Amino acid sequence: MKNEEKKRNRIFLTAMVLMTIYLGWRAIFTLPVHDGLLNLVFGILLLGAEIVTVFTTFELFYQKMKMNKFRLECPVIPEEYYPDVDVFIATHNEPEEILYKTVNACTFMDYPDKKKVHIYLCDDGNRIEIAELAARFGVGYLGLADNKDAKSGNLNNALKKTSSPLIATFDADMIPQHTFLMKTVPYFLLSEFIEEDGQWRLRREEERTEDFKMGLIQTPQSFYNPDLFQFNLYAERNIPNEQDFFSREVNIMRNSSNSVAYTGSNTVISRAAMEEIGGFPLNTITEDFETSIRIQKAGYITYATDEIQAAGLTTTTVKSMLKQRVRWAGGVIQSLQNTNAVFTSKLPLLSRITYLNSFLYWWSFFSRLIFIMAPILFALFDFRIVNSNFWDVVVFWLPAYFFYSLSMRYLSGNVRNQRWSQVIDTIFMPYLIIPVLLETFQIHQKKFKVTNKKKESGGTGWDFLIYAIPHGILLALSVAAMVRYVNGKYGWALFYSSIIIFWISYNMVALLYAIFFMLGRRAYRSSERIRAEEKIFIGYENLKYEAVTMDVSENGLSFWSKEPVYIPEDETIDFRIETPGYEACLKGKIVYVKEQNRGWRYSAAVEAAEEKDKRQYMQIIYDRTHSLPMKMDLWVTAYDDILRNIKSRLIRPFADKRKLPRIRLDKEIVFSNGASCRLVDFNYHYFSVSDFHGGESSDSKFVYHTVNEVPLILKRTGIYIKGSSEELLELDNLKDLIRKNQLDQILADTAGSDNNEGLKDECYNQYSDDGCGSLLHVGPCASDKNSA
Repeated sequence: MKNEEKKRNRIFLTAMVLMTIYLGWRAIFTLPVHDGLLNLVFGILLLGAEIVTVFTTFELFYQKMKMNKFRLECPVIPEEYYPDVDVFIATHNEPEEILYKTVNACTFMDYPDKKKVHIYLCDDGNRIEIAELAARFGVGYLGLADNKDAKSGNLNNALKKTSSPLIATFDADMIPQHTFLMKTVPYFLLSEFIEEDGQWRLRREEERTEDFKMGLIQTPQSFYNPDLFQFNLYAERNIPNEQDFFSREVNIMRNSSNSVAYTGSNTVISRAAMEEIGGFPLNTITEDFETSIRIQKAGYITYATDEIQAAGLTTTTVKSMLKQRVRWAGGVIQSLQNTNAVFTSKLPLLSRITYLNSFLYWWSFFSRLIFIMAPILFALFDFRIVNSNFWDVVVFWLPAYFFYSLSMRYLSGNVRNQRWSQVIDTIFMPYLIIPVLLETFQIHQKKFKVTNKKKESGGTGWDFLIYAIPHGILLALSVAAMVRYVNGKYGWALFYSSIIIFWISYNMVALLYAIFFMLGRRAYRSSERIRAEEKIFIGYENLKYEAVTMDVSENGLSFWSKEPVYIPEDETIDFRIETPGYEACLKGKIVYVKEQNRGWRYSAAVEAAEEKDKRQYMQIIYDRTHSLPMKMDLWVTAYDDILRNIKSRLIRPFADKRKLPRIRLDKEIVFSNGASCRLVDFNYHYFSVSDFHGGESSDSKFVYHTVNEVPLILKRTGIYIKGSSEELLELDNLKDLIRKNQLDQILADTAGSDNNEGLKDECYNQYSDDGCGSLLHVGPCASDKNSA
C-alpha cells in the first residue's frame, strides 16, 4: 500500500472513531429529556440526522479503503475473439439534431471487425424523420408506436429483435468516443483470458471458473455542457460537474461490494444476464438502477470504470433539474423496494449496506433541513435541543468535525468537498423531502417523464426566482436568529457563543449559494464551445494561412495565430481542420478579432461545406474529453465564490465587435512628396496616424515605399479617432496588395520598431491562465478599446 493511501486510511479510521465517540456522547448525555416534549422531539430529530449522515459517510470511507483491491484490468485480446455487439440508442421525443451527433459517433467507433457492430435507433415515438435519419446513416431502426412501458418497453423491444451477445446502450444525447467499445468489450473476456508475465493468453481448462460472470461494464456519465451548478454560479472554471462525484468516485468505490449502479447509458451489458433477469424491469421509473440490482442478484459482476468514454447534455433549467431529481429519488426507492435489495439473501452483506446507504442518501435532504433549522430554533425561538455546555462541545465535537472534514476531502478525490456537498443538498432540499417521504410509503410517481435538455436562451427572471422562496425564508430566519443571538453579547459571551454563530453562518453561506443558483444566468450561446487545439488552414482568394484552433462548436470556432492575418470582414472564408483522425472543410465569416497571449485570436461563425464534412466536424468537436474541470480548484473559497457571483451579476460582459486586428506600429515614415507622419496602428483597411505633416502638397493621396519597395497608397479621410488627435488614412491599394500577396511584407517592414514588443508584452500581461486553459480572455487589452 502506498504511503498516501496509508495516511488516508489512518485519517478515515481516526474520523470514524472520533465521530462514533461524539455520537455516543450525543445520544447518552445531550438529549433534552427534562426540557419538554417539543424540545425532546427536535433533539431526537437532530441526533437522527447526524447519525444518518455519519453512517452513510462511514460506508463510503470503508468502500474507499477497499476499492483498490477490486480493480479489474482491461485485457488485450486477439481481434478474432471480439464478439458481435448490438448498439441501442434509445429515443422518445429528442430532436433529430441531437440524435444526429450520437448516431454519427456510433458509426465511427473502433472495432476489429466493424461488421460485428450493429447499430439501432430505438424510437418509441415511431417518427418518420428518425427512420429517415437511420437510413441516411445506414443503421437499423426499431420503431415502437405506443410508448408502452416507456424506456424499458423500448429497450425490451430491441432485445427481442436482435441477437448479439453484448449490448451497448446510449441515451439519445450521449456521444461516445471512438474508443468506447475497445475500452469496454474486452472486460467480458476476462473469464477466457489471463495475464501472465505481462502478456494476455487464453486460460487453460483448469483455470476457468463459472463463478466469474461479467454482467455489465459502466463507464462514467460525463457532460460537455456546464451543469446548472457550474453555470448559474459562474463556477464552470472552478468545479466539476455535480454528477461527477457519483459517477467518477462513488460508483467506482462500489466495485468493492459489486453494487455498481447502471446509469442507463455509456454501458455494455451481457445479453445472457439480461435474458436471465427477464429483460429491463417495467414497474419502476429508474429501470437502469433496478437492472443492475437484478443482474447482481443473478450472480453477475457489475463493474464501473473511471475513464470517460462518452459525454452528453445535462439539464439546462432549474425546473427540469428538479423534475429529474424527483424522478431519480422516486425511482431508486421504488427499485430498492421491488428488489428487496436491503434485505435479500441473494446479495452479500456489504452490497445490502450499500443499498441501505442508497436509500438513506435521499433522506439527507430532510437532514439538511434539520441542520438549518436547529440553530434557528435555539437562537431565535429559545428551543433547547442539545443539553450541553461549551467545553463539552469543544472536547467531543471539534476534533471529530476536524477529522471528518479532512476525511471528506480524501474521500472525494478533489471532485467534491464538504462545502459543495452541503450547498448542493441545500439547493435540492425543499423539493425532495415530500417526494421521498411519499415514495417511502409507496405512493408512486406513475408516469415516466423524459428530462428536458433543450438549450434555453433564457435563464433568469421571476419564473426562476420563485424556486428560491424556501431558501429566502430560511435565510431571513437565519439572519434574524443571528441578530437576536449576538445582540448585547461581547467579550467572553461572544466567545462562548462562537459555535452557534459558526453554525448559523455556515448555513447562511449555503443558503446564499442557493439563492444565487435560483437567480439563474442568461445563456447567450446556442451550442457549447469545447476547447481543442488542432491544425486549421484558412484561405481567402490567394491568401493562405495556418493556425491552431482554440475552441470549436457546432456553429463556430476560434483560432490563434502568432502573427496577425488579413481575413476580410463579411466575406466567406474557407477553413480546413485536420486532426489525427478527422478532416473537415468549413465555410464561415469572422465574427471578431482580438489580441491575446502574444498573438491574435480570431472567432468565426462556420458551417460544414458538405454532409461528409459535417460528419467529420461533429467528430472533431465531440470525439475528445470535454474541457470542463475534472477536479475542484481548492484555492477558491466561499468568499471568492460569492464575490464572483455578485460581480458577474452586476457587471455586463464586454462585447468584442472588432472584425479586423488592430496592429500596433509606432513608426515614423516620409511620403514620396515630402509629407510625413507617425504610423500608430493598422487594421489592413486603415492606418491610424499622428503628427501628420502634409508639406506643400494639397493631394488627398500619399505614397510611401517600404524598405522592401512595397508601395502603400494612403488616402486622407478627415476622420479622427474620438478623444485623440489620430487621423485615419485609408489603404487605397489594398486589393492590389492582396493580389500580389504583399500584406505580410507590409507588416514586416512597418512593425519593426522596438517599441512594438513592449506594447505586445503589456497586452499579454492582461491575459492569463485562470484555471481553464492558457488561451482564455480575462480582461480587455488597451489596444482593444477603440475601433477604427
